[in-house]
Amino acid sequence: MDKSGAGRLQFSLNSTMESVGEVEATADKLAAEAGLDEEERFRLTMAVREAAVNAVLHGNDYDPQKLVTASFENTGKSLVITIADQGEGLDPQSIPDPLAPENLMRGTGRGIFLIRSFMDEVHFRQLHPGTELTLVKHLASPKEKT
Repeated sequence: MDKSGAGRLQFSLNSTMESVGEVEATADKLAAEAGLDEEERFRLTMAVREAAVNAVLHGNDYDPQKLVTASFENTGKSLVITIADQGEGLDPQSIPDPLAPENLMRGTGRGIFLIRSFMDEVHFRQLHPGTELTLVKHLASPKEKT
């Protein structure tokens, strides 16, 4: 993948925390090559890390028979990262709002909240089995950066 044009990378990984690190590192490299500033790179990599953790932990339940698939693309206008698991599936509407008073001390729902906060677009798709999460970060045009 290069800074000026489109490029796509896709791979499948085991359901381990080491795989989460590999997905996160790839997202950081993609963001750096796209010219995102340090703050936006942090936000993008944090969102991707949360999505990968959810796929490994909640989706695949660390099952060694199940894989996490990740794809990374620079379309020239956006960075598009897709992470899919092979688990039971997720209804995003069922995730409790972590900002609701009754949920402030609960440990669930924060990852999806962060992902939605840090990315420009977030799309869920049911795969049967599994869930696919697509994260989109729009790139500023050269005119907008000056």
